[in-house]
Amino acid sequence: MARIKTELLQKGWEHAYDKEDWQPPLGMALEGVTEEQADWRPPGEAGNTIRENVHHLIFYKERFLNKWYGVETPAQPRISNTDTFQPAVNGAEGEAWEATKKRLAEAHAKIGFIIEAMDDAVYDKDVVKDSPAGPWLTSLYVHDAYHCGQIILLRKLQGSWSPTRSFD
Repeated sequence: MARIKTELLQKGWEHAYDKEDWQPPLGMALEGVTEEQADWRPPGEAGNTIRENVHHLIFYKERFLNKWYGVETPAQPRISNTDTFQPAVNGAEGEAWEATKKRLAEAHAKIGFIIEAMDDAVYDKDVVKDSPAGPWLTSLYVHDAYHCGQIILLRKLQGSWSPTRSFD
């Protein structure tokens, strides 16, 4: 079973959430983030909150999983990219944020299991018309890295992330 492409994909997927490489992974960027920090926005409302970024990442991971498994989602109006940055969910304080982080971790892990079982033929298989699995998943982990950088910047601005890091 040829796995050159999928091994590279697997490595990128692991680095996006679990393993530090040139940048901290998303899991590390979310460690210790409180409900209050998740909903903090810099003055001027210049960007999305940490929670809104996480909801956005969940949306696209679950979208891939639904397409991969052929899950039909109820007909709904077209959702814009902007709509995927949802604010806090009403409910018990603390529980909603912890549930959101868990949902992200679970979606990421489910896709990781798919990648683990892939061979290069599946990498090139269309999940939907003209959307091969491998390139789609590569875009997802690059997307994670992009938003992870935003999350870390938000944490630096709120003082919950060290402004400098050292490497051995």
